[in-house]
Amino acid sequence: TNSSACFSYVKGESICYKNIGCFSDEAPFGGTLPRPLGYVPESPDEIDTKLLLFTTKNPDDFQVISPLTPSAVSVSNFKTGRKTYFIIHGFLDNGDDYWLTDMCKTILKVEDVNCFCVDWKKGALALYPQAANNIRVVGAQIAYFIGFLNSNFQYSPSNIHLIGHSLGAQTAGEAGKRIRGLGRITGLDPAGPYFLNTPQEVRLDSTDANFVDVIHTDTQSDLNSLGYGIVQLSGHLDFFPNGGKQMAGCNKSTVSTLLEVGGLWEGSRDVVGCNHFRSYKYYTESILTPEGFIGYPSPSYEAFKNGVGFPCPSTGCPLMGHYANRYSREKSSGQSFFLNTGAEKPFARWRYKVTITTTGTIHFMGSIRVSLLSLKSKTKEHEIVR
Repeated sequence: TNSSACFSYVKGESICYKNIGCFSDEAPFGGTLPRPLGYVPESPDEIDTKLLLFTTKNPDDFQVISPLTPSAVSVSNFKTGRKTYFIIHGFLDNGDDYWLTDMCKTILKVEDVNCFCVDWKKGALALYPQAANNIRVVGAQIAYFIGFLNSNFQYSPSNIHLIGHSLGAQTAGEAGKRIRGLGRITGLDPAGPYFLNTPQEVRLDSTDANFVDVIHTDTQSDLNSLGYGIVQLSGHLDFFPNGGKQMAGCNKSTVSTLLEVGGLWEGSRDVVGCNHFRSYKYYTESILTPEGFIGYPSPSYEAFKNGVGFPCPSTGCPLMGHYANRYSREKSSGQSFFLNTGAEKPFARWRYKVTITTTGTIHFMGSIRVSLLSLKSKTKEHEIVR
């Protein structure tokens, strides 16, 4: 049998697997305040990671490749002359879920690339503390596959972009720690539980790739809060749409959400994790509407709402999402950017400065509403609240 279990052994609190190394449940991966329960990852056989390849030659039907038998890539539609994306799902999700395949297909509309959806659903269906440790194996498998491309096809890791949601973002960080010179990682609301306040070796951070950008949409500020995402700055550029905690449109009733999303399963997911899921929806929309996701530098969301950071400084503003790497300013870590989005699709929004001068000697209470007009259309009215 070719089962990877044949090449594993257990010694104390460590377990090793062929090609991807050893994993311990000791600190900092277990037995700490952020990670009170220690788990070693499940085996590659149990997790059963698959890479689902989409290209312009097969944009609708994926080709399946195992990350631990990467030689199959030579008979696939993978081409070394293209950039490569890996899109990684999170807890309780799967690799052929609509949002991953939709993201791949949208990228293929604007770029001729290799796009892999990473399917580790069997490992993602475990109890959360176990799944949070299973990502260590998945990240190692992705790194092994990238290493194979580099050693056998001279394919540079700098041409690779990992995009991960929730635990998938932390998986991308795990892969990046094992690959020198990885081009880019995008963290879509990286998972907070079991990662908040852990050392950099445990969680996604700016050293995991040449460029790391992060979108925060459901941040938790401490171990007792309810957010699924991490509040810690985790990249070179960290974006906080709508402040990063409560997304516009995510406070709707269950019925209205089900009707809007158009399906019981998707609607139920959005009721429970609406804020958390907005991160990948914003990213996908940014591929075709980049200018609608400009991030403005500001020390806080409250300061941003009061006009700090707008208009953009002379160095410009980055675009949240797919084109964040076009930001020309030095990409040092710890930079925070803020923006607002719409409450429903399309989420893209544009920010304008409106100056109103009033005259008169009589004071009275009232409100001012503003609507922007063009030759073809007009916006809805917006009330100026101060």
